[in-house]
Amino acid sequence: MRPLRRSHPVLLALSIVAGMFLHATKAHAGETRDIVVAGGCFWCVEADFEKVRGVKEAVSGYTGGTTQNPTYKQVTRGGTGHYEAVKITYDSGVIDRDRLYNLFFRSIDPTDAGGQFCDRGQSYATAIFVSNAAERAAAEKAKAQAQAALGRQIVTPILDAKAFYDAEDYHQDYYKGTNRVLTRFGAVQQKDAYKRYRKGCGRDERIKQLWGNDAPFVGN
Repeated sequence: MRPLRRSHPVLLALSIVAGMFLHATKAHAGETRDIVVAGGCFWCVEADFEKVRGVKEAVSGYTGGTTQNPTYKQVTRGGTGHYEAVKITYDSGVIDRDRLYNLFFRSIDPTDAGGQFCDRGQSYATAIFVSNAAERAAAEKAKAQAQAALGRQIVTPILDAKAFYDAEDYHQDYYKGTNRVLTRFGAVQQKDAYKRYRKGCGRDERIKQLWGNDAPFVGN
C-alpha cells in the first residue's frame, strides 16, 4: 500500500496541471459563428478570409435571390437575384464579427454598385447579409467606419439573410486547386488560373488605390 500512497501527490499534481490546461483552453475557445458577405468573385473572398487567424472555413456560394439550388450559369446569367457570396465560419474567441466586417470593407471596392473590378452585373455586387440585430448593428458600424476612413459614399447594402446555397464543388478552394483547367493562357492548374484572373481583373490594384496601407489582403 505504501507505493500507492506515495503516488497520490504525483497524481494530484498531474490532475491540477490538466485542469489548468483545460481551463485555459476553454477560456480561449469561443463559439463558432458565421457571417455571409458578397464581394465580387467568391474565389477571391474565400482566398482572402481563409488566411485570417480565427477563421475556420470560408465556403463559396449563392444567396440573396429567389431561385432554389441555383447553378453558377444561372446566377451569372442574371435573373435569379442571387449574389456570389461567401459564408465565413469563425471562432469568436479568436476574432469577432466587428473585425471581420472591417476586413471585408477593406478587401473590396464598396463605392461600386455595378459589380466588382472586371466582373460586372448584380451577381458580382457587394453586400452583407445579416441574420439578427447584433449582426446588423456590427455591419452598420463597420460600414460607417469604412465610409469615414475612405471619405466617400459606400454603396454596399446590408440585407436580411436568405437561404445560402453552396456553390459547385469545383469552385471551393479554387485558389489552391491543382486540377488543370483550360484558359486563354492554355491548360494550367486552378491555382495558377486564379492568380492570373485576380491580377488581370485588377482587384488588388484597385483596392490598393482605394485603401492604401489599410488594404489587408493585397498581394495574397
